[in-house]
Amino acid sequence: MKVLFLAGRVLAGGFYIYSGVHHFFNLTSLTGYARMKGVPLADLAVPATGLLLLIAGFSFLLGYQPRIGIAAIVLFLVAVTPMMHGFWAETGAARAQDLGNFTKNLALLGSALMFLLIPRPWPLSLGTKA
Repeated sequence: MKVLFLAGRVLAGGFYIYSGVHHFFNLTSLTGYARMKGVPLADLAVPATGLLLLIAGFSFLLGYQPRIGIAAIVLFLVAVTPMMHGFWAETGAARAQDLGNFTKNLALLGSALMFLLIPRPWPLSLGTKA
């Protein structure tokens, strides 16, 4: 079971790390998109949210300070989801896409909250014995 939990951490952490790196490699286009969505201080918000994703991703991947990683991803999802995926203000294909991303983010938020109930230290984490 420990190996399965580690595999889940690698998948979840890898997803968040990839997304965080994506924020920095595509900073200009993501900042422009955030501005278009009405995000205040988009020049700061996009790198800040990228950093939250990286913190969560590495925390989950390594099992290091998981509460900090959980807090980072919860903050990211609570802030970003309604601002960037406001499906209620869209029509047609844009509405469908935002609805899909909105509900995906709600599911990710739910999984992050469940992580709070996993006893610490997490199995096979940085600094723990196998």
